[in-house]
Amino acid sequence: MPAKQKTSTRKIRDGKKAVAPAKTARPPKAPSLKTVILAALDDMKALDVKFLDVRGLTDIADFMVIASGTSDRHVRSVAQRAVEKAKEAGFRPHGVEGQQDGDWVLIDLNEMIVHVMLPRVREFYGLEKLWDMTATKRAARA
Repeated sequence: MPAKQKTSTRKIRDGKKAVAPAKTARPPKAPSLKTVILAALDDMKALDVKFLDVRGLTDIADFMVIASGTSDRHVRSVAQRAVEKAKEAGFRPHGVEGQQDGDWVLIDLNEMIVHVMLPRVREFYGLEKLWDMTATKRAARA
């Protein structure tokens, strides 16, 4: 009399062994534009970095980042690194303005505008104050 064969611990359906679905590795989550830009600015030692949420205040962007550099060369380098890191992460800038002078470089990244400025230029234009006043007015109306 033949020995009784052991059955597998897997369930048998319709005469075939059920195979567990293969585990697929999830692709790594792509970093957000905010993460990429803030990391690039930090990497280049940008000064006094401010991240502003301007959704509902303007149609040109959802966010603004304002940072300072210590010299015109530093401003250009910080802006260039931000552009490079954004491109590496798959975010293509619409445009970059002001790289020739280096006093104020503006990077248009569709949903985010990045301003890298010399401290004296930043103080003169007072973008933080302008957008804070707008946000305060918006909150007062609500």
